[in-house]
Amino acid sequence: MYRLARRGGSPEVLRRLAQRAEGWAGIVDEDGTVLQAMAGNTRWPGFEAAGLAAEGARELTARGAGAYSLDRDGCTALILPLDTTSGPRGTVLAVVAPRPLPGGLAALLADATMPLALSWSAESVERKRRRVDLAESRGREAVLHLLMTGQLSIARQVAGALRPRLPDPVRVCVVECSGGRREEVARICADASGGRTWIVRCPVYARHLVLITPAGDESGPERPADGAAVGATVAALVDDCVVGVSEEVPLSDTATAYRQAFHALAVARGLPGRHARFGSSPEPALVVGGAGARWADALLGPLLTHLPRRPQDPGSQELAATLASWLAFSSHATQHLKIHRNTLAARLRVIGELLGLDLHRVADQAALDLALCIRSTPAPRRPGDPGTGTPADLDAILRGPGVQEWASQQLGLLAPAGPTAQETVRTWLRCEARLGPTAAELGISVPGVRKRLTRLEAVLRRSLLRTPSARHHLWLAFRAVDLSSP
Repeated sequence: MYRLARRGGSPEVLRRLAQRAEGWAGIVDEDGTVLQAMAGNTRWPGFEAAGLAAEGARELTARGAGAYSLDRDGCTALILPLDTTSGPRGTVLAVVAPRPLPGGLAALLADATMPLALSWSAESVERKRRRVDLAESRGREAVLHLLMTGQLSIARQVAGALRPRLPDPVRVCVVECSGGRREEVARICADASGGRTWIVRCPVYARHLVLITPAGDESGPERPADGAAVGATVAALVDDCVVGVSEEVPLSDTATAYRQAFHALAVARGLPGRHARFGSSPEPALVVGGAGARWADALLGPLLTHLPRRPQDPGSQELAATLASWLAFSSHATQHLKIHRNTLAARLRVIGELLGLDLHRVADQAALDLALCIRSTPAPRRPGDPGTGTPADLDAILRGPGVQEWASQQLGLLAPAGPTAQETVRTWLRCEARLGPTAAELGISVPGVRKRLTRLEAVLRRSLLRTPSARHHLWLAFRAVDLSSP
């Protein structure tokens, strides 16, 4: 029995007992709940055996006996308490077998209680540890979600019970691991940062870790280097992992930093060192001025002032968070928000009706993405910007000098890729970022389009094919350039 317990734990011991009894064996708690069970005979009516075992366990507990047997309908239930010095109190071993009982069964059960109790106790501790780990992981996911949606004060309150404290300012690293190595890489990341990094298992991509690391050069004899150095160290230590690192940003801009790190990750996949930092590039939300802020308020107004008709319907804040998550992660928003795909579709339908937009068009997605970024990162006022006035439309915003300069910088990055680069990206955006229609219009295969866009990711230093994608910024840049043409 001890060898069985060491090799297979409590399930293996219960299986052997059930086979020996030609019946049913299980662990039952004091109120009759079956915690684990095995049947030694596929023809045995397990639900009837479980009911008889539960009744016997309750009788044993009520009588305070050292053992108990119960006969019913040609069957016998043998009940023995497990060793309470090592196993959870109140658990019993129950074996139900047809009469006549096999010879020596009672002695075998007595010999099995100690190894079974030890195995069950160890397994109970392991289950509790896993529940604690899961609770901590979900707590960290919740903090990341709060940071991504701009709820900084609540994120700090929730993070107060965990360690380490949230740094400010920060760099965000996205670490891509090979399958099954995420836990190991998480430990390496914690060691490389001296325990100062906030590590989150990405809820969207199963192979990603999100690291929120302190920014600034605080390295020294007692302190490890900042997030950029941590990312380079992890890439050097783990042969098959890839790391993208953001710029230094305030903690309130964690969502922006995550997008930057994700774009850097797309570049790092093609580099020998498997590590890349986000190339400096201004956000369009920073150059739209006061007119852009008024336009964003007007566009999102129906959504932000929405009042649900029923208490169970999502309110404006929940719908805005859903929209931001969907624009960033597309269909993966269900994993980010922990909702069903039908719930996501229903919310997007409500959002589209409120705003009067088709959320499946890249043009409308780009407008909403820009408006949400403007609201989360208020644009600095330029001299001469009126404080009030009629909100301009999107084309008027894109004609602004700051946006025109930004668009020229964005599309200028495509120049080294040759004359087909802009045509490929324009066609891809015109086909709503779908590879099949793009391939048909360009007259090449779908793998050919995918290869072109993958090469352009390295040129642009942005992710295109995987969300968060740069397609919204590219659409705005092309639109702004087209508007400047006579």
